[in-house]
Amino acid sequence: MAHISPLPRDAHPEFKERFDHYARTRGFVPNSILTMQRRPAIAHAFMELNRAVLYEGTVPEELKMLVSLIASQAAGCRYCQAHMANLSSIYRASDAKIQAVWEFETSPLFNARERAALRLAYKASLVPNDASKADFEDLRKHFDYDQIVEIVASIALFGYLNRWNDTMATDLEDRALEVATRSISAVGWTPGKHLGA
Repeated sequence: MAHISPLPRDAHPEFKERFDHYARTRGFVPNSILTMQRRPAIAHAFMELNRAVLYEGTVPEELKMLVSLIASQAAGCRYCQAHMANLSSIYRASDAKIQAVWEFETSPLFNARERAALRLAYKASLVPNDASKADFEDLRKHFDYDQIVEIVASIALFGYLNRWNDTMATDLEDRALEVATRSISAVGWTPGKHLGA
C-alpha cells in the first residue's frame, strides 16, 4: 500500500489535458503523477521532462521504452517495470521481445544496435554505476551523440522514477498490473509492495 495516497485526477484542472493524454495512450493516469501533483510544480516539471525525454528526438520510442524497462529491472522497481512493460507494448514491442528483454545479449529478437543501448541501460542503473568507455564506444557504432544523450536521459529519468515509486510504494494501476502479469511475470516479476491494499 502506498505511503502517500494519490490525489484525485481532477485535483489540479491545469493537468487535465496531460492526464487525458495519459488515459488515452496508457489506459490510465499513473498514480505516481497523481501523487506528485501534491506539489504541482514537481508534477508539471516531471511531465514536461518525461515528454521531452521519451517522446521527442530520433531514437525510436520502442527502444526508449525497452531501455527504461531494463533500467527499472536493474534498479529493482516493480512499479516502473510494470509501467514500462505496458509502454513497451503500446510502442510496438512484441510480448516475446518484452519477455526476452533480460536476455537481450543472446536473444535473436535484439540486434546489435538495441543490445548496445540495453547494455548501457543495465550497467548505468546498477549501484555503483558500471557504464564504461567501451559501452560508449559500442554505442557510437550505432548512434550519434544526440541519440546517445536521448538514451542516457531515458536511463536517468527512470533513476528518478525508480527511486520515487519504490520509496513511495506507489500502488500499481490495474492496466499496468495486467500487462506486467501477462508479459513479464514468467521471468520472475511480481508486484511486490506495489499491489496496494
